[in-house]
Amino acid sequence: MNDETRTEVARSGYPWRQFLNLVVAGVFGFLVVIPYALDRVPEGAPRPPIPLIILTSLLSGAVEMVIAVGVGLAAARAVGLRAPISQALAERGDVREAIRRIDVPLAVILGVTASVAIIVLDVTVFREASASFAQSGVATPSRIAGLLASFEGGITEEILLRLFVMSALVWLLTRISKRRPPAVFWVANIVAAVLFGLLHLPATAALVPLTPLIVTRAIVLNGLAGVVFGWLYWRRGLESAMVAHFSADIVLHGLIGS
Repeated sequence: MNDETRTEVARSGYPWRQFLNLVVAGVFGFLVVIPYALDRVPEGAPRPPIPLIILTSLLSGAVEMVIAVGVGLAAARAVGLRAPISQALAERGDVREAIRRIDVPLAVILGVTASVAIIVLDVTVFREASASFAQSGVATPSRIAGLLASFEGGITEEILLRLFVMSALVWLLTRISKRRPPAVFWVANIVAAVLFGLLHLPATAALVPLTPLIVTRAIVLNGLAGVVFGWLYWRRGLESAMVAHFSADIVLHGLIGS
């Protein structure tokens, strides 16, 4: 981002409409993933009342999104990372141009490719770990629940991991190095991707014991996809990463039913 662009960003003030749009979208993701989470609860295990689950998800999701979007947008704007579609919608700009900029076909291709790579690795390199999930006795969520969960992955997780974590890391690293070389974006991308894998461990631990192989599987499989999503965020914008993540999850949770 050149000096002229920085000056323009500074003068434009904080993008509150874009902030609100992304917060609402992120909270939506917290709500639509509820059926998937309920399908994963072992039969006979106690379940809180549905209204309580919805209220808790709404409140906790709102708090998380306000922080993630608030910090993430500020950091992203400071280092030249963008969310073109949400920005165009907020500013009543050219949405068609924003859609063209994120390159939807590329995002879909990379998302599906990432999901295929995950499946191949899961049935070969991590075959033993995958077998432990099959033996856990936990029901496989319905494809409808998987479809809904794909929105949470594509929207909410991308806001948390890419807009928030990756943007903040790029901002911090550029403050330290005083420069913004490609290496800074790659480091931030890889760290966010590894964190993406680690954040899946609590849900994994509820299904199977956490062994070194299980932990490695979570980091490698989720991290692989995370690096792809991070690259798209860097090069095409946040919504490109969202489309790729949604496409990958559609294959993994909607079609395969994992």
